[in-house]
Amino acid sequence: MIALIQRVLSARVEVEDQVVGAIGAGMLALVAVQPDDGEPQTRRMLERLLGYRVFADQAGRMNRSLSDTGGGLLLVSQFTLAADTRAGMRPSFTSAAAPEMARCWFERLLALAHAAHPGVESGRFGAHMRVHLVNDGPVTFRLDTG
Repeated sequence: MIALIQRVLSARVEVEDQVVGAIGAGMLALVAVQPDDGEPQTRRMLERLLGYRVFADQAGRMNRSLSDTGGGLLLVSQFTLAADTRAGMRPSFTSAAAPEMARCWFERLLALAHAAHPGVESGRFGAHMRVHLVNDGPVTFRLDTG
């Protein structure tokens, strides 16, 4: 499982001009499921999302996590993160999970996140989404569970 996380002042997802998920200060996570992902990778990704220290402490150092701050978490499925871009001029998606499997593990991640943290929102799996965000920093990291 791969996530591209961004520390945000605010973020929202629209589908067909309707807001389906929105947060204030916190983290936007674009998430891709890979073919070998399962329960261990899903739980590990949630642990990393909630525990990764990207928020400033009193000294201004990135030393606080989403769990520490209680900020929002906006999860958005994005299979293109799993693309193989090493060769040619067109991405290959053979390293992304099939849609049915990806939906299963993305929804499991979302359910675990709802149970573990307040203020969890999401986009809509498989929909054409417009993601709006105000990146704070900017601060952006790629997290992997593999």
